[in-house]
Amino acid sequence: MALTGYQEQRAFLRRLFSAALAAVDPGLCLPPHLKDIASPRGRTIVVGAGKAAAAMALAVEQHWSGPLEGFVVTRYGHGLDCRKIEVIEAAHPVPDAAGAQAAARALALVKGLSKDDLVLALFSGGGSALLAAPVAGITFAQKQGINRQLLSCGASIHEINCVRKHLSAIKGGRLAAAAAPARIVTLALSDVPNDDASVIASGPTLLDPTTCANALEILDRYAIELPVAVRQGLESGAFESPKHAVSPGEFRLIGSAQQALAAAAEVARAAGVTPLVLGDAIEGEAREAARVLAGIASSCAAHGIPLTAPCVLLSGGETTVTVKGHGRGGRNAEFQLALALALGGDSHIHSLACDTDGIDGSEDNAGAIVTPDTLARARSKGLDARALLADNNAYGFFAALNDLVVTGPTRTNVNDFRAILVERRG
Repeated sequence: MALTGYQEQRAFLRRLFSAALAAVDPGLCLPPHLKDIASPRGRTIVVGAGKAAAAMALAVEQHWSGPLEGFVVTRYGHGLDCRKIEVIEAAHPVPDAAGAQAAARALALVKGLSKDDLVLALFSGGGSALLAAPVAGITFAQKQGINRQLLSCGASIHEINCVRKHLSAIKGGRLAAAAAPARIVTLALSDVPNDDASVIASGPTLLDPTTCANALEILDRYAIELPVAVRQGLESGAFESPKHAVSPGEFRLIGSAQQALAAAAEVARAAGVTPLVLGDAIEGEAREAARVLAGIASSCAAHGIPLTAPCVLLSGGETTVTVKGHGRGGRNAEFQLALALALGGDSHIHSLACDTDGIDGSEDNAGAIVTPDTLARARSKGLDARALLADNNAYGFFAALNDLVVTGPTRTNVNDFRAILVERRG
């Protein structure tokens, strides 16, 4: 494939991203999982949460033959019109009152069910913040404050959700405990590295392998300020998630980062570009990950190792950002700015990094694109790339260059998608 002109490279990277999103569209990947779920003699209750929850609910409506009732909660702006399943919206990533009300309502909805009833639980990334009932003994404001600190300290999603499960009245298997003895089938779209089922939306219907001690260790390691009631509840074990009195039922993973990356790889092959999937579970500081991937891309360009050009390096996972500045960021934009600096204007490397939900952190973009002239164009506009990175202002950097990727809500979510295109020299 002969790639000429930066517009063509941009279009190619966008095609890879579009293929990745299509592979994890709930409208396509959820229906096959409904075919062998037997309709109950009693009621079928739908309850769910996440950035993909509305699309998942619509897919269930369109492909379930029996009666349905229930609701799902999704992020503001991510809703869809459903006829049988109510869709409500709440805040993400920091919970608000609507999320707290949704959590209380979900617990009430599943209580009093019988063994003849079925609960279809629909969860995707974002569900933790969208179902936000605090455990008895702490206030909603206290939980909000801890959540804000965790989101800016560099903690991984596994660590954040471990804490969330122990400060919640619904997560960590508590929804399943409330629904007993009804049958539960959980359909999940994974946004977590390694697709750990108990971490997706903090596992409301699944047994939690973590403990209060694990949660307290995480909070102390990141020096999170804790109200006395929170520390006492964790130290005493009063906030422990249920370990034995939960029947998690059946769990089905309907979509993952690996599926998205595989679809993008197929598009690359068809275009004559060799893909290499570096992994679907890359974590750590966004700027550190960028430096590592820049080194691999540069090796491909200069030495043909580990691949000869033209090739594309694909990866997923969830990087983190330890916020020290005051700018507008998002982990994918921060990754891209650090990558551009590490590449130093290599004339053969282009990159796209986006969040598959269409929202990079809490911004209005999915991510950003880097081209060989990114740093030169920035200098011509008087932008100091290193200073903006230090201020966590990658959004401002790419907005000034018109290089943000804006998709709007995609209503799916398998976390980060990165594609680094390496062209042949000469």
